Amino acid sequence: MLIGVPKEIKNHEYRVGLTPSGVRELVAAGHKVIVQSQAGLAIGFTDEHYLQAGAGIAARADEVFAQAEMIIKVKEPQPVECRMLRPGQLLFTYLHLAPDPEQTRLLLESGAVAIAYETVTDERGGLPLLAPMSEVAGRMAIQAGAHALEKAQGGRGVLLGGVPGVAPARVVVIGGGVVGLNAARMAMGLGADVTILDKSLARLKEIDMVFGGRIKTLMSNAANIEDSIREADVIVGAVLIPGAAAPKLVSRAMLKHLKPGAVLVDVAIDQGGCFETSRATTHQDPTYIVDGIVHYCVANMPGGVARTATMALTNATLPYALELAGKGWVQAVTDNEHLRHGLNVCRGKVTHAAVAQALGYDYVEPLAAARAAY
Repeated sequence: MLIGVPKEIKNHEYRVGLTPSGVRELVAAGHKVIVQSQAGLAIGFTDEHYLQAGAGIAARADEVFAQAEMIIKVKEPQPVECRMLRPGQLLFTYLHLAPDPEQTRLLLESGAVAIAYETVTDERGGLPLLAPMSEVAGRMAIQAGAHALEKAQGGRGVLLGGVPGVAPARVVVIGGGVVGLNAARMAMGLGADVTILDKSLARLKEIDMVFGGRIKTLMSNAANIEDSIREADVIVGAVLIPGAAAPKLVSRAMLKHLKPGAVLVDVAIDQGGCFETSRATTHQDPTYIVDGIVHYCVANMPGGVARTATMALTNATLPYALELAGKGWVQAVTDNEHLRHGLNVCRGKVTHAAVAQALGYDYVEPLAAARAAY
């Protein structure tokens, strides 16, 4: 199969869909790879590195899209990229369609087949292609929150870990999944007073067993959320419903009860955000203030540590890319139920139930769509 890797064009997005080592593995398996010139240059992967790994180099994105049978990216395709997709072409990337009706419409109109990293599953019920970026984003959430808490950034002027004789900042993490746990660990490591909320009692027991009370745990419900955020300096939104829009857990009315200069970090912004006042921001302009509360809602947080994130992402996605390229997408999603869960759009049909429900489309079962395409 001929696989294409275009350069990312989203604001301050420096990640790339494949590392040179990932290209080498695909070439060794008998596939061809074409990479857009300078796709990885910003993070130290030069065209020469890709050439040495066996890839071809294309000058422009349209050349990559025109030639490739499968496109491997990082971020969701921008409108100009959606219009370069063709019927039957396979797109393998993050999509986050539920809060993005325009992208969904353009993908449907393209006739392409789109498999979303964020809805591919594993045997344990996890999301293995979302997990590495969730780990990065969770850890970055605390770095970002600590910086935004500085007075010059509009925050309360509080040091996350405090100093002897001065209490540390209070950090509340809503959601105990991969993002939430990594955020809580980072905050705890910096000396903050950390509370994590989750709807799963089993998950809270796991966290308590591992951290032995160093991280406080609370059942996530409306009353506990309202009570805990009143005293918080940093609040991290880390809630995920796979494929669906994030629930709004903190309303605008609740902001007046927060400490002036407190910081909201919405890691769920890719799925629409879990705070009512959230709107997507960029690394170039990451924060804004509503009712005296600092909001950090960067939609591609791992792009800020793009080299680490790219290597972590390729580690996770490469086995699936090899399976898709080796078998073809129809056979791969037929054989592998976990890849099948990743199929979001197929030749003009929505094939993920949560996306269909969120955006009002008819849902087509992915196996039926695959068989129809075959």
